[in-house]
Amino acid sequence: MPRRSLDSADVRRHNLGLVATTLARLGPRSRSELADATGLTRGAVTSLVGALVDAGLVREAASVAAEGRGRPRTLLELTGDDLALVTAAVDADHATAVASTLSSQRLADHRRRHGRPMGDPAPVVDALAAVIADTLDDLRASGRRAVALTVIAYAPVGGDPPVVLADTDLAWGRVDLVGLLRERLPDLDPTLAGGIRLVPDATVAALAEHAAQGSPADLLYLKSDSGIGGALIAGGELVTGAHGIAGALGHLPIVADGVDCECGQRGCLVTVAGPDVVLAAAGLDAFARTDGLDAALDELVHRVRTAEPAAAAAWDDAATWIARAMQVLAMATDPGRIVVGGYWAELADDLAARFAANRPQVDGRGLDGPAVVPSAFGTDAPMVGAERAMRIAVLEDPLALTAPTGS
Repeated sequence: MPRRSLDSADVRRHNLGLVATTLARLGPRSRSELADATGLTRGAVTSLVGALVDAGLVREAASVAAEGRGRPRTLLELTGDDLALVTAAVDADHATAVASTLSSQRLADHRRRHGRPMGDPAPVVDALAAVIADTLDDLRASGRRAVALTVIAYAPVGGDPPVVLADTDLAWGRVDLVGLLRERLPDLDPTLAGGIRLVPDATVAALAEHAAQGSPADLLYLKSDSGIGGALIAGGELVTGAHGIAGALGHLPIVADGVDCECGQRGCLVTVAGPDVVLAAAGLDAFARTDGLDAALDELVHRVRTAEPAAAAAWDDAATWIARAMQVLAMATDPGRIVVGGYWAELADDLAARFAANRPQVDGRGLDGPAVVPSAFGTDAPMVGAERAMRIAVLEDPLALTAPTGS
């Protein structure tokens, strides 16, 4: 008897999470549509929805007239307005933290430059802790409670518990970013029912872009913002590799006998097409130091589009190598689509033309595809992807979110 009770509770918890995550994934749906989407019976969905409504996580949103003589459909949507998810990121220039509701309403947004102290994580983590603390203060002032935190590192992440494996943009080796964050915010864990996650930027960005592209089976994501990164999705699944670094595309050794890279290789793509290299060649490195990397990259794009000579020449050199890397990766992985993100999204047409100009021939004809398309989210892709993944993860056990885990 006790065993059956435990199994029944586990099944109900799973099904509650299934209904909640389906609403998060598909948006407002009726009870009958939820039954069709989840495979649960309509009676089971009605009971589960009732529990989620009582917990304040779901509400009736609107009635939609039925086609023909049918009854109107009542749509359900996620709410949980007193709960919040916090997404934080640290790149080569800034620490950022944002908060949103379970239904994706933005609640707070804090950003701080850390000065890029190369090789010293402490000031960078100080800035990260500060923006997270400011965000949590905003939530408390509005009567809301943070239930989960995701920290995005613009670098490879691995291990158990996860750590930053290396960050060449900041000259870091192995860094326990979450551990350092906990030292600065010792009261963080007790309030987070959904826990703390550390994720690499390119992975969550690629998952967001994959969904935005209609979830094709095979997709290559390649981007540049604070560095160069990317990811490969094959058969609908993210390829991580034996060491978790399969998406470190900035360190594809593309230049024979090239210059030394901080990763230990020679001739990496980032050494000829990384943002620091392109900005320096365009005469914008001082601009980046004073105004920040994001502003400098925006200015670079503007100058390339207006054919300013130094910027155009710098981009031409870099784009040649970027297109070559895309050609190598396309032949190695045969993706159905290539998505270019970060600031490259603004120059995707040029990259697509360069890529198409050097494709293999089959029976005297050029091989079709893959299409090269700009990112749907640009530089926001990591935040979008991390927030979406966190929302799905915490909603897998939705009733655990309705009561604080500590003081």
